[in-house]
Amino acid sequence: MDLMELLLNRRSIRKYTGERISEKNLEKILQAGLASASGRNRKPWELVVVQNREMLEKLSHCRTGAAKMLEKAGCAILVFADMAKTDVWTEDCSIVMSNMHLMAASLGLGSCWIQGRLREAENGQTADAYCRDLLQVPDGYALEAILSVGVPLEHPEPHRAEELAAEKVHYETWTTQ
Repeated sequence: MDLMELLLNRRSIRKYTGERISEKNLEKILQAGLASASGRNRKPWELVVVQNREMLEKLSHCRTGAAKMLEKAGCAILVFADMAKTDVWTEDCSIVMSNMHLMAASLGLGSCWIQGRLREAENGQTADAYCRDLLQVPDGYALEAILSVGVPLEHPEPHRAEELAAEKVHYETWTTQ
């Protein structure tokens, strides 16, 4: 599968079979994240992998109405940032998330980006505070997002190239078409 085909085929998957992710596939997903580009090579990210079913159930409450898929996910990968390392930690951690998202798709796995930064948990805490408390993350680190990964229960049809919003591309100056 070439890269464009992978990009069109990758969909956010929220329904999983509950099967575990193989160690080999998990390692590839993590390597894709760790190989990410970062501003001035600061690499402010720290990844927390959760596979324990009880912990995944607790994590499913980290976001109001948006993280229930974690109950049946094979794992969750939380991306935290050392905010003192760089002022572009959100961008750097977003690249990590994107790379892992694409690697999961290339392996035939489903994944979904669960935004953590600037979001609220079901208990009224911030999603960041909820996850840091639950996973014993030290002060100075902030949650960017969580990647749910699992064996898809279903997979939506791929996007088609002709559906892409070409009108969003402007050449030389901002022009309307």
